[in-house]
Amino acid sequence: MTAPLDLTLTGARVLRPDGWSDAPLAICDGHIAESAGRAVDLTGYEVLPGIVDPHGDGFERHMAPRRGALRERDAGMVACAAELAANGITTAMLAQFWSWEGGMRGPEFAEEVFAAVAAVAPTVPVDLRLQLRLETHYLESFARAEAAVDRWGITQVVFNDHLPHDRLAEGRRPPRLTGQALKSGRNPEAHLALMMRLHAAASDVPHALDALCARLAAKGVAMGSHDDRTPEGRAAWRARSVRLSEFPETMEAARAAREGGDGVVLGAPNVVRGASHAGNIAASEIIAAGFCDALASDYHYPSPARAALRLVELDILDMPSAWHLVSTGPARLLALHDRGQLAPGKRADLIVVDRESHRIVATLAGGQVAWMSGPVAARFLG
Repeated sequence: MTAPLDLTLTGARVLRPDGWSDAPLAICDGHIAESAGRAVDLTGYEVLPGIVDPHGDGFERHMAPRRGALRERDAGMVACAAELAANGITTAMLAQFWSWEGGMRGPEFAEEVFAAVAAVAPTVPVDLRLQLRLETHYLESFARAEAAVDRWGITQVVFNDHLPHDRLAEGRRPPRLTGQALKSGRNPEAHLALMMRLHAAASDVPHALDALCARLAAKGVAMGSHDDRTPEGRAAWRARSVRLSEFPETMEAARAAREGGDGVVLGAPNVVRGASHAGNIAASEIIAAGFCDALASDYHYPSPARAALRLVELDILDMPSAWHLVSTGPARLLALHDRGQLAPGKRADLIVVDRESHRIVATLAGGQVAWMSGPVAARFLG
């Protein structure tokens, strides 16, 4: 990578911890500084903290652009880093499934993703991090998943349960079984038999989770639960030291998380769309109630920046408060205290936005250029 820039940004409106400011912003040695070198006139632009994305799986399209046809893992991750930067994301938690569902959600694919991130992360400005999304009923793979956490230095594990328990309990075939089976590389009968076996072992799950969570907590691995629906369910996870609630599906679950001191992550695409694609509560309602700590890209990297603007348009939050949900808030949840704000000593993670179009035109990560496009480039090169 190139050396960090040594610059003073002038003329722009800058979003600092205490609000908007017209004062110059200095960058030196990869950090926000009190003073720095050559001045760059950014009149007509805004400068905001870089986006910290606490959960996103949009990298899948780069890692496997066509099932069974192309395997360019490292190149795909490089392309992903460029897409992240183009959307203002300077720190990305790459959420990779570890699931009985197989295919792009199976352990084999996950290990390829982890290897690609290990190879590419040191070579790009954007900070690429790993989240392992473990299926709660995939007990036979817990040991392998834990070994992957150790091997790749994974700092976060989030628990999911995608088994259609109601259908399986009634002995009915789940919807879309054939298509899901084909993606997993199994025939439909074998796929259904696996699902039935995992469902039948449900009574073994709580004890296995208790033991696994205790081991992960002892290693300092942060943990979260996915799609909480009830206060009781959130309390059960909290008892296991699982202190992050990702995408709670009800107001009650979100409130229970906040009252219990847990972090709450919601989906930015939900805010942009105006509703959950799965028919659950709208994220904007939970945000308006004050129960959200961070917004995540989920499956669409442009959405965090768009969601912040949408919250302002809907008069739910002002811009500093809305941007907090994609910068300072997620940085705190991830215990990344060196970023998320444009303050002296913090990492120089920032984006430059055209004030008229609201388009991101430049992204700096750790003081290095991660993305730049259009007329603003002449300002930096001049």
